[in-house]
Amino acid sequence: MEKTTALLKVALRQNALYIPDSMASQRAIQPGTLELVAALRKHGFGVTESLLHAINGTNSEHRQLIVRTINEILNVKLNWAPLIKNWEVPTGESAIDHIITAFYNQYPDLIKYDDYICYWYDYDDYYEAMGIENYNREYFTHKHERFLACGHYIPYGTFPLWRYNGCPFCGTPFESGKIEHTEQGSKLKILDLWREAEANTYYQNLLASKTALDATQSNSLKLLLPYFSVAKETTIQMKETLILVVNSYLSQGKETEASACFHTPTDILRYLWYKKTGFLQIVPPKTIVAKNMKNHQHIMRQLDKSEQAKTEAQQALKLKYSRSECATVARWLNNLPLSAEKSCELMHPKREMWVRFIRALRLAEYSKKKGFENLATLLDTFYHQKYEVWQGKLQQAYLNVDTDAVLVHLKERPSQFARSLFATMLWVGADDTIAAFKEVIDQVPMRLLFTLNSYADLYFTPQGTRPIKIITGDYVDAPKNQWVIGYNEEQLAQMKTAVEDLCLWTIRRKFAAQPNSHKTIFIDEQLYNIPLPIGDRSTTIHDFNATLMGTRFPLEGNEIRLFMQWGKDLPAQHLDMDLSCHIIFEEECRMENEMCFFGRLTATGCQHSGDIRSIPNKVGTAEYINIDVNALRQKKAKYAAFICNAYSNGALSPNLVVGWMDSKHKMKVSERTGVAYDPSAVIHQVRITQSLQKGLLFGILDVENKEIIWLEVPFQGQVANDLSLETVKALLSKLQSKTTIGNLLALKAEVQNLELVTNKSLADEVYDLQWASQGKVNELFL
Repeated sequence: MEKTTALLKVALRQNALYIPDSMASQRAIQPGTLELVAALRKHGFGVTESLLHAINGTNSEHRQLIVRTINEILNVKLNWAPLIKNWEVPTGESAIDHIITAFYNQYPDLIKYDDYICYWYDYDDYYEAMGIENYNREYFTHKHERFLACGHYIPYGTFPLWRYNGCPFCGTPFESGKIEHTEQGSKLKILDLWREAEANTYYQNLLASKTALDATQSNSLKLLLPYFSVAKETTIQMKETLILVVNSYLSQGKETEASACFHTPTDILRYLWYKKTGFLQIVPPKTIVAKNMKNHQHIMRQLDKSEQAKTEAQQALKLKYSRSECATVARWLNNLPLSAEKSCELMHPKREMWVRFIRALRLAEYSKKKGFENLATLLDTFYHQKYEVWQGKLQQAYLNVDTDAVLVHLKERPSQFARSLFATMLWVGADDTIAAFKEVIDQVPMRLLFTLNSYADLYFTPQGTRPIKIITGDYVDAPKNQWVIGYNEEQLAQMKTAVEDLCLWTIRRKFAAQPNSHKTIFIDEQLYNIPLPIGDRSTTIHDFNATLMGTRFPLEGNEIRLFMQWGKDLPAQHLDMDLSCHIIFEEECRMENEMCFFGRLTATGCQHSGDIRSIPNKVGTAEYINIDVNALRQKKAKYAAFICNAYSNGALSPNLVVGWMDSKHKMKVSERTGVAYDPSAVIHQVRITQSLQKGLLFGILDVENKEIIWLEVPFQGQVANDLSLETVKALLSKLQSKTTIGNLLALKAEVQNLELVTNKSLADEVYDLQWASQGKVNELFL
């Protein structure tokens, strides 16, 4: 059952449904087949013919498991009630209402005078609009009815209490709501058939990936690891992928197999740090502490908990290992195939961390034992620094202005040469650098060549900034290299052309060297809009319809509904997450913006469902924003950015889900509870798992073209306004400059003399969205 559930979850991310091999396909429609198809359609899914036949062979237990898994992924059983009932109609609340309410609650003696104040016209207007004639007006004049469960008193004439599911003043929900309106979606998400063969192929593709796996792929790999083995012909390319495999081996008690995977001390350090923090990248402790401090800062000084968070983070990062764990790591280090000097050179960049681990693991003690002579030599070399560091020699050559030595050292490490190519061209000179790089370019991975080819134009343009993704996942605006200013436009254009020509020449040669007996190729038009997935790995999990950064979603209708659900499985507490929308107007090259957020529920073309600041027990809560695309077009808006962030101290809530709905049909809102979530209309949604994210931009609406660009931009800030619009613009420019999957495939077709066809069935090679989402883009880098 666990295996089937895991494979179902992974298959749904690839727009498929897993059916075990033991359940053979049948053409005859079975009694439970139509029920399952109807249940899938209710949630916005359709099936292919092959999947329909496979469902006919399933038993009742498997069909029920499919429904339960989809309900879990789409959070169907959770609370989806927002703060305001029928929130499409504004409540008219303002800052004055909050000020008056705060004043009354600060001075409780004033409440007795509130009996003389009664604004009945508010209630009359509302019930007249709702068509309700008989209602108990006296109910609303009793003072005790305006004391809420949270302890706050709401004065007469402020908030219309009948419009709220909770306290309008503190954002505490009192009522929950289930999904009421379904099957409003106008576009089905078609699911294909997955058997064990497809699952194993996807598993091997993840292992062999030549680019780092994103959060969805890493999570899928962890789900599949207990049930599949690494094929003999599969070579694990990425160190981060290797760590997941090692962790799986050790959890199954296969220490010998795990030990064989370690080739350098860095591999061991990466595994130890992954077990300690959950990060596959080696994020330095001081970076984690600093990020936690920032996440716990607060606009209100009395609520700032940054110093407490610093202490807690430092305490959590303290290392402590048992004797058996120490002995295991000592054996790993002792059995490394590298020389002590080479190992120490690799350990040097993380020297501070290694010192902590050496002490915590008692390695000095184990090095004195018989059989650990290699470990003793390693520690002696490391402590006495009896080794040279390549980076130090390169830096010394730079300081001595020895350009020949710089190029000689860079040619020793082609990949490092590629990463510093642009800066070296500016410092040493374009001609000498290109000539030296050409000598080793065949040793450079193809993914780095694509990166160089894509970013040359952006790098050698003097104006603007560069968006750089730091190790915590946030983007920062970095100024252009100061040496760029020292060159004129003609020289910079020549540098850009030289890099692009060299990279394209090499890529062509590598494609030409690949044997291919095929004659025809099909390339989906949408692939020409999706940038190559290099350097933009996602940190969120896509539980269905896994999507690459830069994918564009054409709108079905004229209304978009953003949604956010958080608090699943958490106890009732104050946990304030905010959903916002930035409306960006671009007039005369000057960026202006307007926000729809908790402080402004009604904005141009946008309506917010109200700010919830506390969560109920275990079932979570929700916020929504409706976006009227036609209204934005009339006001000449250019973009609308979708944003969520944590207003409370700390990072975004674990398992927080954000996304958007879109349909040709009118998407209804419950007048009774305000629930507006319909899984059949969900176009895309993601789940937060990264423990350091404070805010996230999760999509941009291109108003003029009526399409949504999937972007994932983590940012640091307690409110949505902390997101830099310059960062967003720079990232859009970066994506536009990147080589797209379609352009790369077109180049492959040209070099290998493949004929482009428009019919999939006539093509020897088929490249569509499904192929791209399954991680097979990495096949192009072989």
